[in-house]
Parts: sequence; C-alpha cells; structure tokens
Amino acid sequence: MKTEEKLNMTMLCDFYELTMGNGYFESGYKDHITYFDVFFRRVPDGGGYAIAAGLEQLIDYIENLHFSPEDIAYLRGRNLFSEEFLSYLEDFHFTGDIYAMPEGTPVFPREPMVIVRAKAIEAQLIETFTLLTINHQSLIATKTARVVHAAQGDGVMEFGLRRAQGPDAGLYGARAAIIGARAAYIGGVAGTACTISDQIYGVPAGGTMAHAWVQMFDSEYDAFKTYCQIYPHNATLLVDTYNTLKSGVPNAIRAFNEVLKPKGITKCGIRLDSGDIAYLTREARRMLDAAGWQSCKISASNSLDEYIIQDILRQRACVDLFGVGERMITGKSDWAYTRDVPSVQLGVTDYARCTPSGRHGANNGNVKRYIDFAAAHGFDQLLVEGWNVGWEDWFGHTKDYVFDFVTPYPDFDIAALNEYAHGKGIRLMMHHETSASVR
Repeated sequence: MKTEEKLNMTMLCDFYELTMGNGYFESGYKDHITYFDVFFRRVPDGGGYAIAAGLEQLIDYIENLHFSPEDIAYLRGRNLFSEEFLSYLEDFHFTGDIYAMPEGTPVFPREPMVIVRAKAIEAQLIETFTLLTINHQSLIATKTARVVHAAQGDGVMEFGLRRAQGPDAGLYGARAAIIGARAAYIGGVAGTACTISDQIYGVPAGGTMAHAWVQMFDSEYDAFKTYCQIYPHNATLLVDTYNTLKSGVPNAIRAFNEVLKPKGITKCGIRLDSGDIAYLTREARRMLDAAGWQSCKISASNSLDEYIIQDILRQRACVDLFGVGERMITGKSDWAYTRDVPSVQLGVTDYARCTPSGRHGANNGNVKRYIDFAAAHGFDQLLVEGWNVGWEDWFGHTKDYVFDFVTPYPDFDIAALNEYAHGKGIRLMMHHETSASVR
C-alpha cells in the first residue's frame, strides 16, 4: 500500500491502544464510560496563547472509524487478540461525545481544547489521532499567528510546501507520523508505537500500557495482574502512575510472582514515564534483582532525546529500552537553551534557574561528538555556534544588547571542552552571531 492512497485512519493508533482495548473487553470494562481531556502545558516559543486547529479532520476521522477486513486480518496475525474482540472490532463505530474549542480560538495552557466522553475502548482508540491532528495543526496555526502578528498588517503567504514533512503534512500531518516511523526505523530504532507503520511497512509495532489502564482498575495491583493474565508473554507494566518505588515496582513484582512465575515465564518488563529516570531505574533494578527478576527489562520514556539519554546514562541509569517520541519524529535541535525566557536581559537573566528545553544543540555531549569526529577525520579546528547566552529572542528583534559574547550556557563547559579538544589535537573556534548587537 502506498501512503499517497486513501488510508483507513482507524489503524493510525498506538499499538497499546489495541492491546488495552482487548484488555478492557476481556476484563468487563468494554462499556465503562471515561473522560479524556486534551490540553497543553506550555505555549510554543514562549508565546502568550495558542490557536486551536485540527477539529475538522478529527470529526472526519471519527465519522469514518471502521476496521476493514485487512485490518482484522493483520490484528489476527499478531496472535495477541481474542476472536471475540476481533468480532467486536468488525462492527466498531464511535458512539461517544466530543466537546471542543472551535478552530481559530485562542487557547491557553491547561484548559481543555477537546473533551472526549465515551466508552473505554472507544475513547482509548481515538486518543492517538486526536492528539496527532490537534497538536500538529494547532502548532502550525499558532506559529502562523505569530508570523502574521509580526508582519504588522502586511500580507503573509504560506510557502512551506517543499519543506513540509511529507506530501500531506500541510493537510493532516498523519502521513508525517507514518513516514516518520519508517524513517526512524531506517535510522536504527527497534520498532514503533505506530500500528499503521507496521501494517504498511513492516516496522515492528509494540507497546506497553497507558496510565489510563492503571487508573481504570480499583487498584494498581489489579491493573497489573489483569494485564499479566491477558498478555503473559508480553507483560510490560507502567509503574509510575502513583509512586514508582513504593507501589509501582512492588506491585509489578507481586503480579509477576503470582501470574508469570507459575507459568514458568521469565520474560517481562516495567516502564517509567516520569521522575528522575536515572535514580528510579537504579532503585527499580535493585528491587527487581533482589526479588529474583533479573530477566525483567526496564524501559524509559517521557520527552527523551539524544542529549537527555546521554545524560541519564552518565548517571548510571539502568535502562534497557528508551521510548523516544516528539523529539525524534520532528528531528529538531536549536540554538536556544530554554523556552523560559521570552526576552533576554543580559546580566539579569539567570539561566541556571531556567528549565532546559532539551533541544539546545551546542551542549557538552554534542560538541564532544564533533570533536571526536574532527579528530578521526584529520581536522585541526572545530567551529561551535550557539554556545553563548542570548539566543532565545535574537531573531526578528531589534535590540542593541542581544548576546553576551563571553558567557556560555549552563550545558556548555568551555574549560572542560577546550581541554578535551586539545587532548585530541583540535582547536575550538567560537562563532559569535552579532545580530547587529554592539555590546
């Protein structure tokens, strides 16, 4: 199948939404009414508001939800789903309610843009597409509003076609996710959460569970035990819904002992999606090993990228598998160290108190990799740009004092990097963007 053809977007979902749907069906929660809210925590680029968009495509998607015979055949071939559940999917359609902000409405952090009221399986299955289309299109609409505002009444035309993430990125953004999963697989990932990428391209789809699964049950232990009973050979439990070390890991161990051990199954896992990943995974590893579950794998997720992964591994994190989402599928780094500073005040702004964006390119780990590359390929100098403070609001601003040309960001250690470079026979060349700044 070519992605340029008309796609049945029902299968554009995270694989764990299907496994949880099967779990709800088998556990008697099929008709349990749930509420899901779509909201965001921070306005992109330090702006004051965002613009809601994507609702039209969400409605079209929901009205056309169905599982084709090819979809059912694919799911049956995974040998994970009961025939009763597959029969249920053959006649599946959405019966819930959607409450949403009209497109074009200014929206603010932590207020619901979309509210879904539906039966558990229905609400779970539309989660991915809802987030994908609302997030992607609202991001573009918000950026456009900023550009139009900056134009101060002058006309603005959209010329982004040749730089869009795939042929339909400007319409739905869905194919960008599908092709993105394929590209990530080519780049070296072990698999994807994107079910339709497995169906079309054979990129192995897999998943664990969501916090919604844990919250559906009367107790965390009941959620874990039920999941182990339904998926004894694919039991990876999300342990951070309440308290990772005081309840999550102990309840996971209990479920493994009571369900998997009597069956002679040793393959299992846990996942952490929040908190101090380095510390929590070390402690979780210690607890699992002490309980005799040395074979249990530990996965980590939550806004990870290459820099954060490198940092937590340096802190001796015990992680066997990383789940990397938006910071890989969008493939972007930038010069700015933080999004907390909409307007830099040189000599006043304290970067040590700011939250790193995780996308700053000129950091210690990244520069060391380029130093290693330069040394291995016969270069004697390396130019570094974006190391000095002030990049947060330089572009498009008329300011005399934009950059500080001698003060590095907190994640750029000049002395240590200079010593590292000299040890490799490399001289560092520090580039300064002036932006007409005279300080």
